[in-house]
Amino acid sequence: MRSFILLFIFSGSWAITAQKKTLTVNESVLKQRALSPQRTVGFSWVKNASEFTLLSSDYKSILRYTFMDQEERVACTVDEVNKQLPDGAKIQNLYGYEWIAKDEILVNNASVIFTYNVITKSLSLKHQGMENWENVNYHTPSGKCAYTLENNVYMNGKPITKNKDKNIVSGQSIARNEFGIEKGLFWSDKGNFLAFYQKDESEVADYPLLDVTTTPGSLISIKYPMAGQKSEKPRVGIYNFKNKKIIYIKPSGNSDDYLTNFAFTPDEKYCLIAEVNRGQNEYWLNAFDVITGKKVKTLWYESNGKWVEPEHPAYFLGGTNDFLWLSEKDGFMNIYRVNFSGAALNEKQITKHSFVVKDILEVDPLKKLIYYAATGDNPCNTMIYGTDFEGNARAITKNDGVHRFDLSDDGLYYYDGFSSLSIPNREMIYTTNGKMAKFIKESTNPLDDYALGISEIGFIKAKDGSDLYYRMVKPADFDATRKYPVLVYVYGGPHAQMVTNGFNAGANLWMNWLAAQGYLIFTLDNRGSAERGFAFESQIHRRLGDIEMEDQLSGVEFLKSLPYVDAKRLAVHGWSFGGFMTTSLMLRHPGVFNAGVAGGPVTDWKYYEVMYGERYMDRPDENQEGYLKNALTNYTQNLSGKLLLIHGTVDDVVVMQHNYSLIKKFVEDGKQVDFFAYPMHKHNVMGKDRAHLMEKVLTYVIENNR
Repeated sequence: MRSFILLFIFSGSWAITAQKKTLTVNESVLKQRALSPQRTVGFSWVKNASEFTLLSSDYKSILRYTFMDQEERVACTVDEVNKQLPDGAKIQNLYGYEWIAKDEILVNNASVIFTYNVITKSLSLKHQGMENWENVNYHTPSGKCAYTLENNVYMNGKPITKNKDKNIVSGQSIARNEFGIEKGLFWSDKGNFLAFYQKDESEVADYPLLDVTTTPGSLISIKYPMAGQKSEKPRVGIYNFKNKKIIYIKPSGNSDDYLTNFAFTPDEKYCLIAEVNRGQNEYWLNAFDVITGKKVKTLWYESNGKWVEPEHPAYFLGGTNDFLWLSEKDGFMNIYRVNFSGAALNEKQITKHSFVVKDILEVDPLKKLIYYAATGDNPCNTMIYGTDFEGNARAITKNDGVHRFDLSDDGLYYYDGFSSLSIPNREMIYTTNGKMAKFIKESTNPLDDYALGISEIGFIKAKDGSDLYYRMVKPADFDATRKYPVLVYVYGGPHAQMVTNGFNAGANLWMNWLAAQGYLIFTLDNRGSAERGFAFESQIHRRLGDIEMEDQLSGVEFLKSLPYVDAKRLAVHGWSFGGFMTTSLMLRHPGVFNAGVAGGPVTDWKYYEVMYGERYMDRPDENQEGYLKNALTNYTQNLSGKLLLIHGTVDDVVVMQHNYSLIKKFVEDGKQVDFFAYPMHKHNVMGKDRAHLMEKVLTYVIENNR
């Protein structure tokens, strides 16, 4: 038996009484949000004032507070705004507002953009009729609004790019949202330049999806670059508003290398772009002249025998082009300061943590303080830290848990909202010297009224000595003298952490429902999963599935050592990478689980996309053994339990070819397997149909885990 330590127990009164409410499996899905702890909505610091605002519970009023007042004041309502908005531009709520001055808000709800002075009650309409605009990016100081229509970039109703070739896509995220890419339009500080990503997909293979809603069925053709095949060719365009011209910056290496982490310098003279080679084992952070597009210097270079993955743009320090950069070159993501004006590669490491820095949140350039999110010593946490520019770091937040942070404009106060396994939600404001300034909210546990399962967190040891954190959801009336069947819920892939020290330990409500039916639900974050540092996360390189299964089987060994586990009744379920893991465990380790349900599974990495697949597996011709070993079609003859495969028919992330190829091989081997499709759903089955999905999954598990 491997050692483990119970870290937290979800507190509360869990005795089952006649008063306890029950949920159906469908309600456990549809009420996931409603039964989450209540939080305040729309917290925002007022610009240039020691005040903050919240939205009312119906999102129709902005409520303003000071630290002296105990009473809330209504700053603005939907009704008063709508009196000044023209027909066709009326709003339903004030969600997404932001303060742009002490008494002025900006509202941008994707159909109308306006500013409103809460003192003079004057409204200035900026844009309306935006329903067809996509990727909207509004520049507040200049009032310019950039967006995309049919793969071209527009600004204030006029096209900036005029590509008629649909293979040329401008202004959208590229590289299938890898490398931290979330958008495709970027404004310079003063609005004199607009940059955009552009990708040429001419050589990327077309992939057919079927639209079953038409008569006859029709083709939905997408571009899908599979591992080892032709990929997109990126460029960065920079539009100069003075001369009305665009200059383009291409990769300096191969045309299908990656361009990412774009940022303008504050003086608008340069832009920074990280160029990653297609092999993803080297990258260069380069500075370019925004007028000519010529490379000025390389500010950072990094290489690694496994992979490199820049995910955060430069964070500038205010009034200077010097910036902060996040890198895990020392084994953990840490913060570095880079001197732009000095010699190339002139950097200083600021933080030297042996845990993961997640993100830079705020910088106070006057006080020379950096606020950032990090795990701290417990990787299940998200804590807030502060450091000066010399690296004297300290924890800002005191309570373990998952924290949210917002610094006031004057740098004197910060908002701290957090949850943990024992605290559903707590929100406070502190002074930056650590004193409580105002208590905002303490939430009760919304699950206390229901006969549902409870969550625990602990860890076991991997075979290499690593700590592997797990979550176990137990019945509310758990009895250690009984024997319980187990569902292992697995993801196991990179960039994901399933077990967190937040409310319910990150468990979905359907897990609590299943626990109420007399099940244990067990989830383990194996090696390769996120927030643990490069050595832990990179052991999967060139052999996706091997290390992950080894750790999941260590979890099974731990489960079987528990006196209250029915070792003969184990099932497994997961989606996407978790679908790959589920199917791998069923086929490569037959007999461990009675039943498995795999949703949207990768079944052969040669069918998966270039950007993600080649980072972890290299190209198929570079790693033939690794691809062959982890192609699940090679193991179909091993199936001994019951397996249900599920897929959305228009999945554009893990295309349906994965499941079809596996089913074809099952048929050839004479093996019976179950399959269910969700017509016209993409990679995740969402909306009301998700309730149908989870009923399908859980019913299958209960009926077949015998």
